[in-house]
Amino acid sequence: MGKTTTVVNIAAALAAMGAKVVVVDLDPQAHLTIHLGLEPQNISGGAYGVLIKEAGFAEEILLVRPNLWLLPANIDLVGAESELVSVVGRETILREAVKSVEDKFDYLMIDCPPSLGLLTLNALAAADEVLIPLQPHFLALQGFGRLLQTVELVNKRINPDLKVKGILLCMYDSRASLPNEVRADIEHFLGSARGTNCAWAKAQVLPTFIRRNIKLAEAPSYGQTIFEYERNCHGAEDYLKVAESIHNQFQFDIQSDTELAQEANIPAPADANLESDTGAEHEGDKPPIEIKAIPQPDREVPSSEFTQTTQPDTE
Repeated sequence: MGKTTTVVNIAAALAAMGAKVVVVDLDPQAHLTIHLGLEPQNISGGAYGVLIKEAGFAEEILLVRPNLWLLPANIDLVGAESELVSVVGRETILREAVKSVEDKFDYLMIDCPPSLGLLTLNALAAADEVLIPLQPHFLALQGFGRLLQTVELVNKRINPDLKVKGILLCMYDSRASLPNEVRADIEHFLGSARGTNCAWAKAQVLPTFIRRNIKLAEAPSYGQTIFEYERNCHGAEDYLKVAESIHNQFQFDIQSDTELAQEANIPAPADANLESDTGAEHEGDKPPIEIKAIPQPDREVPSSEFTQTTQPDTE
């Protein structure tokens, strides 16, 4: 439980707030695809088709929930690395593909494979920020260190905009001593990077952690998000708080860009004046985000300019 659970549930919460979200499954195990209720063996193309340039990004994404699109995966991704070994610019294929739809979505989230290979490099080359879900134990810290080294390498050679945004502690038990010790170690490590030029110089341990919750482990077997499976459990509460934090930061960034533009007497960014989907007025401090229930999609999904799919019945 970690990266896939985090992508699915943060994306679902953001979509319920009215944001347009697309999630990308780059793991050959296709856990993200399964978690959202699709069968990988029924996928033709998907992320594999985009990477080998047989199909465009917009052609392969599927509408799986209101405001939520998925670029699915299947086992064919296993062969992608070997097929692309001689392709020039193979690390930036996904970044180029995403450019065709980047103005149509508010958020794009990528679920990476557990290994640091070509698929992960494509994800890091296409992203601006990295959120690292981390279980607070010793072995997870070893992988954490290797991931930071990879992010730093990509930042210097491929994607200078790439930064580590935050660390999200998952399966966290505040009553045990080890998780608290691990958290303190990470905070000390991140603090020592302040003021440097490394990719994690501004990273923080998110104040909201994901508590141990059996419902989070059960939801994928039903092809549901935690909000559909049990919206009143601790797991739903925790992921909702994380999504609120991300959404608030996104709105703050837009507001900051607008203020800077006004001070410099230059036009504000094109999307800076968009009204919030919650219908709230932005005067002074931003009001709390109104979270709506995340509905199950109907069998007939509303028309869209993108390819669509319906959510299968899970009863």
